[in-house]
Amino acid sequence: MKNEFGYISENLRVIKENAAEAADKYRGGVMPRIMAVTKTVSPEAVNYAVSLGIGLLGENRVQEFLSKQESYDPSAEVHFIGHLQTNKVKYIIEPMTMIQSVDSLKLGTEISRLAAIHGKTMDVLCEVNIGGEDSKSGVSPFELVPLLEQLAQLEGIRVKGLMTIPPPSDGDIFLGKMEELFNNIKDRNISGISMDELSMGMTHDYAEAIQHGSTIVRIGTGLFGARDYGTKNA
Repeated sequence: MKNEFGYISENLRVIKENAAEAADKYRGGVMPRIMAVTKTVSPEAVNYAVSLGIGLLGENRVQEFLSKQESYDPSAEVHFIGHLQTNKVKYIIEPMTMIQSVDSLKLGTEISRLAAIHGKTMDVLCEVNIGGEDSKSGVSPFELVPLLEQLAQLEGIRVKGLMTIPPPSDGDIFLGKMEELFNNIKDRNISGISMDELSMGMTHDYAEAIQHGSTIVRIGTGLFGARDYGTKNA
């Protein structure tokens, strides 16, 4: 396995070096968590990454996750980061430790309902469409506070922060806007809401995201190599 997936080890070394450099320069050495985005990646490659110390996996698609779940190293924590339909929540409510893509009260309510049935409180992030792009999910920055206030009333979930996928053009500008939004929400001290996590930054912009306060960077291609799909969350 080591020879077959040796490139993952080298890629991870580079990612860690770049992340540490950005963290030292802008964050007083505070490192973000590195998430391995596993879309289209074999369980064997994912497990090799886990053996190298990756403790956080990001899943985009419910069906793909269900097909690979039993093969994953159980020591890794799994977050759902893709667009989630309410009728699919039931399939992932138990194995996920966080759902990062909550963008409506309807979705939050269903997560809360099913979490209560399973005797758990689900950690979630609100996904923000910081660039106002029609092609992307996420709540508008202008509608974020009302949504957070509504989600805070739900007993089965715990809002831990925000997630975003900024536009690839002018990405640094939108990362800065997201940092400002995150800090403004934190300063509001909304009851029942904790701004502990800011999930942003992917293969092409994770160093810049760290500069702007990201606590979780989601990396797929940079870790596992190029894959034949249009990346949305990797």
